[in-house]
Amino acid sequence: MFMTTMKCLFFVMLSIFLSGESFAAATPPKKLEKPPLSERWFGIYVDKERVGFYRQTISEVPQGYLLEGDGSVRMKVMGYSKEATTREVYLTGKNLALRSLEVEQKLNGTISRITGKVHDSSLRIKNESNGKAQEKTLKFRGDIYPGPALNLYPLLKEALAGKTYKVLTFDPEEIKIKEVKISVVGEDKTPDGQPALKLRNNLYPFVSNDIWVDSQGNTLLESVREGLVVTRAEEPRQLAGFVSDVALSGKDLIYDFSLIRAEPPIKESHKLKGLEVEISGWNDSLPLLQEGGQVMEKSGNGRISMKTGSLLPTKSEERKPGQKEVKSNYLQPAEKIESDAPEIVGKAKEIAADTKSPEETARALATWTSEWLKDTVDDSGGALNSLKSRHGNCQTHARLYTALARAAGIPTRFVSGLVYLEGKGFLYHSWAESMLSGRWTAVDPTSNQLPADPTHLKFFEGHTQEDMAPIIAIIGRISIKVLDTKY
Repeated sequence: MFMTTMKCLFFVMLSIFLSGESFAAATPPKKLEKPPLSERWFGIYVDKERVGFYRQTISEVPQGYLLEGDGSVRMKVMGYSKEATTREVYLTGKNLALRSLEVEQKLNGTISRITGKVHDSSLRIKNESNGKAQEKTLKFRGDIYPGPALNLYPLLKEALAGKTYKVLTFDPEEIKIKEVKISVVGEDKTPDGQPALKLRNNLYPFVSNDIWVDSQGNTLLESVREGLVVTRAEEPRQLAGFVSDVALSGKDLIYDFSLIRAEPPIKESHKLKGLEVEISGWNDSLPLLQEGGQVMEKSGNGRISMKTGSLLPTKSEERKPGQKEVKSNYLQPAEKIESDAPEIVGKAKEIAADTKSPEETARALATWTSEWLKDTVDDSGGALNSLKSRHGNCQTHARLYTALARAAGIPTRFVSGLVYLEGKGFLYHSWAESMLSGRWTAVDPTSNQLPADPTHLKFFEGHTQEDMAPIIAIIGRISIKVLDTKY
């Protein structure tokens, strides 16, 4: 019986290591002087179905190295289910031995925060969970290593075929120190043919855990129970569509990973008229989008400021697109926005029959869309399909409204970003913008808002996966400081 299914995937995530180049040739690996310094993304699969992802970075600090990771996974295998979200920070010495740790995790609904420091052959731990705090001291001999360093450890020593190492590691789920045996199997190729060094460890009793690493110590692939659970290094663009889809759907898989708590929290957001925030952790390669009731400005490296609603500068003027641009980009049908379909055109005419202005029409279309579609976490696809199915998430609502508005002659575009959820924080969301009275106006057909409330912070324009893929550059990284509110 697969005894450790309930927790194996969480530790698979923790045992991944980081970036660098793949083997250029199948030659015996050289002893590494330091770990690879970069960022890497991993897809997590159960029986070839993607069930989660993990991102990890490593950086050099004066004391040694900082290993940081975060990710989400939702799996069900052989009757066992597992939902986990984790954020972890490990400070190590130059030899990757643990010095301190901070792990925040949500495992099957239970939230905990674990902090610890190594001192005189002991690890002093504080565990905060369910409003209670417990402290304990774990004794050990020698050095203890964080999970993310296990795959790298043999290459920092002498990774000769047949060599076996016994290493102590900290288990944040059981809050224990465990001994792990790591064996160097030898030169091998990953299942897809990449030259690698194959390792094996006994992290999970009674099941095999095979690992393939490149010559720099980067994990290429982990396989538990002969491929049942696989963690594979992937380019960010390969995961971008998956991550953006689950983030904008608000699915449990990514909820805790993508939630951004505002400091200080916004009170009575439904009464808000204007908002000013500073966002840290921003990717400076992303465009600063204006219009739609917002202004974005760079305020420093990796920082931007945003103003919305009544806190917009009084002299800010939104650019009115020329008629040619409006017609070519915002009135035409597109994939999944079938504004020329007879059913869409007919419904738009029916809804707009008694309206007397574009503003009235847009409001009627937003109200109808909000009432017609049952809000779900799953995307029902294109506008035409959702018109028939009558359910979908925020992306579905935005597509259907956009198609109806374009069919009614109102230039409209699909946008995405963040919206504030009372008592929680900011979550990723999709809505629309319509050209009304010469200005782009934010319209949220999911919550039936026109204009959308000031907590709508637009980051991306466009409805395709390619348009929304840049979310992977900021998700899980940014933080928000509330500078001003106006009611």
